[in-house]
Parts: sequence; structure tokens; C-alpha cells
Amino acid sequence: MNRINAIYARQSVDRADSISIESQIEFCKYELKGGSFREYKDRGYSGKNTTRPQLQQLLADIRRGEVEKVIVYKLDRISRSILDFSNMMELFQQYQVEFVSSTEKFDTSTPMGRAMLNICIVFAQLERETIQKRVCDAYYSRSQKGFHMGGKAPYGYRLEEIVMDGIHTKKLVEEPEEGEIVREIFRMYCQPETSYGDITRYYTEKGVLFYGKALIRPMLAQLLRNPAYVRADMDVYRFFRSQGTNIASDPGMFDGIHGCYLYQGRGADTDKLQNLRGHMLVVGPHEGLVSSEIWLGCRIKLLGNKTVVANRKAVNTWLAGKVKCGHCGYALMSVKTKSGKQYLRCTRRLNNKACPGCGKIYTEDVERHVYEEMVKKLREGQAPVGHRSLKEDPRVQKIYEEIEALEKEIGILVESLTGAGEILSSYIDQRVDQLDQLRRQKSEELVALSENQATPEQMERVVSNISLWDNIGFDEKRFTVDKMIIVLKILPGTVQIQWKF
Repeated sequence: MNRINAIYARQSVDRADSISIESQIEFCKYELKGGSFREYKDRGYSGKNTTRPQLQQLLADIRRGEVEKVIVYKLDRISRSILDFSNMMELFQQYQVEFVSSTEKFDTSTPMGRAMLNICIVFAQLERETIQKRVCDAYYSRSQKGFHMGGKAPYGYRLEEIVMDGIHTKKLVEEPEEGEIVREIFRMYCQPETSYGDITRYYTEKGVLFYGKALIRPMLAQLLRNPAYVRADMDVYRFFRSQGTNIASDPGMFDGIHGCYLYQGRGADTDKLQNLRGHMLVVGPHEGLVSSEIWLGCRIKLLGNKTVVANRKAVNTWLAGKVKCGHCGYALMSVKTKSGKQYLRCTRRLNNKACPGCGKIYTEDVERHVYEEMVKKLREGQAPVGHRSLKEDPRVQKIYEEIEALEKEIGILVESLTGAGEILSSYIDQRVDQLDQLRRQKSEELVALSENQATPEQMERVVSNISLWDNIGFDEKRFTVDKMIIVLKILPGTVQIQWKF
């Protein structure tokens, strides 16, 4: 396949007096000395990030191996962020794409150009590490004072704006109905004979939703472990000390009224709700919902509960992530029995028996069937979508036409900003924002389509994998399934396969 030269040009909305896209392209054409090229134009976009449709299309074409050289008028046309620029240069190197800035004579095909590239990467790494440390320091400084550090409120609470130490933050405030359900959950689980399944089934049968969804075991496990709910007293303080938790608040703040925040500790790489060692506990400004006696009774019971973890993953089969229950659409998990046999279980049924499930279907039988169907599919000789250019897809053609029409209208509006009065300028800004949002949506549609396209190289790898199936590894098998199959739906006696081509 002959690779093409690409010219990328960008013009910001808020800089109508800057060099036009057409002028940028004319400058870049000199570098090609009459050679052919493909244009990528983003009109009305800032260079502060890479969320630009034509830039994303350029990067997608590079990943498909279609581009040999990228030419821009100036470095800041493709990116104003050294981090984004560094990431793009790494991509260019990976796919052996030359990069040229026509006015700055920055050319990665020359030794000086490559030296400049290496300098940019060094500074990008320095900037990354500096930002990371600054963010990390700010996070721990604020968290040690009991600030709410983002995210939605735990079930049973809502967030209200407050001022602490002169800084605006948020505080947890009880939602009465939800708060009573939380207290009921802790009272139920504190009973020795009560299990996760008892509680999830109870609330499913009552029709109670948690964040708009039926209560499932991982969600319940997370709720029961959250120290935000406990009225923290000295017993709670001693419990966390015994678990190796770093406690930022003075013992006197454990007054039996306020709840706690548990933050990820520096250097602690374990789940803070599963293993408390090395993480940080802070008394918050909110009131707890559950007495320390009940909360600790549940937490100690949880220490001996190894049956369910908060983030259960199905990794016992190379079909993981693709195989779904044909009744409810929930993921199927491959469960291993004591005899070593594995069978597929509906996670929704496992959580609260809200689905009839698929019966006892052995994982090995489904894997064998899917493998045979993949071989049959490849032998049919159907060319996958990725074997033709993405732009040959009629859906893609239509989106390109819509984007081009939007860009044309944005361009006209941008040009009319010069000399416009305040009222007209305000209208133009609003209209450009509307068009920009539409263009972003179309760009996202393009990305979604391209992600489902398999390149010829990838399909060759798939065919090779199929022919050597018994000798390849687990990850290679998952790669093959991912390139061929969208989803597998399992019903008793039936395996429905939705193919990518």
C-alpha cells in the first residue's frame, strides 16, 4: 500500500485574525515540491487538547499505516501542549511517520530534527512528573483536612456546599429515606446468619433501587466497608490502627458522631476497601449513620468473608467480556468447581436471582463451539470490513459530508467575526458553539466506527491464530475473539454470535 503525505491545518475560533487554513496549506505545499497530499483541516478549534475531529482522523489514518509524512505550518498548529505533542511524536515514531514544521524547519527525518524531538520528550516527561507530584501533594494536603475529594455521595447521603478553612468544598448530608435503608442493611448484615444474597434478594423483591439499579453483591460489599457511615469513636480508631491504617485525625476527633473518609495511601497499591494497611483515614465534617458497634460487627464479619470481592472479574475464559446472558444481558462469569470443571453463571442471577439464568452450561463446551464457528466464518471467505478503506463505508461517507458542511458554516461565521458588533458577535459565538457540538458528535461517531474496523494486518494475525489455536496463549485468544466478535449471547442450548464482519 502506497502511503500518503498529510497536511494538517488548524485555526482557532477566538483568533479570526490568525493565519487562515488556506494560507497554512499553501506554505506546507512547498515542502512537497509538487507531490500529492491529503488535507486535514480543523477550523474553529483550540490547540490546547487533541479533541479535534480531523486531527483524530489523521491519527486514525496513521494507525492504519496510510500516512508517510505529516506537515504543519507551525508546531502550535498541531498542539499547544507539550504532553500531547510528545504522545503524538511517539505515535509517529511507532508507525515510521516523518513530521515537518514548514516555518520552523523542524524535520524528524534529519539528525537535528530527531535531537529536537528527544529534547521535547525529556521536557514532556519532566512536566508530567512535576504536574503529577503537584496534584498528589494538593490531594493529600486537602484530604488530611477532611475535604470531600470528589465523586458522587455514598448512598444515603447528598452533597451540600460548605466553606472549610476559607475554602469552598462539599459536605455529606443524610437523605432520610436512603439513610434509614443504610441503617437497615447494617442491622441485617450484623446478624451472623445473614448473607449478601439474603440482603440483595430482599431489596430486589421490594423494588428498592440503589443509584437507579438493583442492589448487587459488589455494590453491597462496597457499602458495608465504607467508613463514611460509621459514627467514629475510639473503638473505630483502635480498629483502624490494628489494621495498619494511617490516621490523619487526632484521637480526640473520634467523638462518636462524625463519619470518616478513607483515602488511598501514598505508595499503597491495594484496594483500600479490601486491605486497610497503608491507607489514610480522616474524620469528616459529616455525621455518621451507623453506631460503631454495628459497623465494627459488620466489618469484622467482612474480614472473614472471602466469597465476594468488590470488583469480581471473569478471567477464567478467553470469552471474558464478550459472553452475555441471553435472558437479561448481564455478563456471564466462568465459575470453577471443586472438580476443576468450569461453567458459565449469570452475574445477575448470582447477585440476587433476578434472572432465570442459562442453566448449567460448561465453559469448555461454549469455547469449543465458538472456536469452530470462528474457523467456519473465516473459511467462508467473507472480507472483513477492515479490508477496505474506512472511507469506503457509506456511513462514514455520510458523516464526512455532514462534518464538511458544518465546517463550511463555521468558517463563514468565523470570517464574519471581523468588524461585527457586540450583538452579532454574541450570536455568532453561540451559533459556532452549537455547530462545534454537532461536529464533536459526528467525530465521536467516526471514532466508534473506526474502532470496529479490523485492519488487514490484524486479520492476518487472526487467521494465523486460528490455525495455531492449540499453541497460542490466553491473551492471543482474547485478541482473536475481540477482532471477530461483538458479543455472544447464551441461552439454554443456544449460542448466538454477533460478528464484527
